[in-house]
Amino acid sequence: MAFEEEGSVEKTTSSKITKSSNMTLQKAIEMGEYDPEYLATFPEWHELSRHMQFQYIREALDNRNKHLITQWAEINNMLDFRLKPNLAMALKNIEAQLKKLDKDKERLYLEYSK
Repeated sequence: MAFEEEGSVEKTTSSKITKSSNMTLQKAIEMGEYDPEYLATFPEWHELSRHMQFQYIREALDNRNKHLITQWAEINNMLDFRLKPNLAMALKNIEAQLKKLDKDKERLYLEYSK
């Protein structure tokens, strides 16, 4: 069962980032989007000082971490986990995302501390 109709999802490419028309900067931060390139697609991002941009990025990093930890816990606590080997792969994927998040956090802290 498809949750969204085909063609309704906006696609992004590595050369151009698009955003949904109803997405706001605050919603993106709450959902854990911390990529400065994506955040720069919002007009209000350019009105913020570098310090304020970094504070938004820090908040988004924390939100993304909370979301990933919650997803990991939900999967890990499923009934009959041992009988569902595909869930182990999902946990590994989330763990890989957590590692990437840590690397991105270090990179962004260095970039914004200049």
